[in-house]
Amino acid sequence: MESKVFLHSGRNALQWSLFLLSVASLHIIFATSTGHTEHVVDTLIDVLRASVPKLTIEKRRAESVKSEDLLKGDVLLLACGTWNTGGTEGQLNPHMHALLKEKAKDVDLQKKPCILVALGDNRYFYTARAMEHLMQFVTQHNGMTVDSLVIVNDPYGQEEKVTKWAQKLPSKVPALAS
Repeated sequence: MESKVFLHSGRNALQWSLFLLSVASLHIIFATSTGHTEHVVDTLIDVLRASVPKLTIEKRRAESVKSEDLLKGDVLLLACGTWNTGGTEGQLNPHMHALLKEKAKDVDLQKKPCILVALGDNRYFYTARAMEHLMQFVTQHNGMTVDSLVIVNDPYGQEEKVTKWAQKLPSKVPALAS
């Protein structure tokens, strides 16, 4: 198959460059086993696609991500439920733990704006402690937490909470509104 390269010149090149610069991107990395975290992320994506149509959104599971993937996009969103792994409650999902504590332990987020989403269960003392772990990672790796959301208990039925929060994101995170 023959491949063709098209060169843009003059006014078209300028318009194309401005278009590329004006399109913001959100890179979402999430960990889930029950589908709860993915449901919250998908609800968020639906709201953002409706309110910021030009926004480019990429969603990836933590287990398929490399450390350099944390640097993709203009804004990074990390989403994870709180787990009781290793005999201690209040931990990250094992896939998010492996990514942040092992694979990406040396990554520099370079002041990247980060949005955090944590889920939890009020049956436990450390209800949504995943948020603490996510914030600690962003802070220790030179990122900037710009907003966060905590969902306690089953997220099904809490879509309105996610929607209201997501609708405010473009005004709180200017990189998303461009």
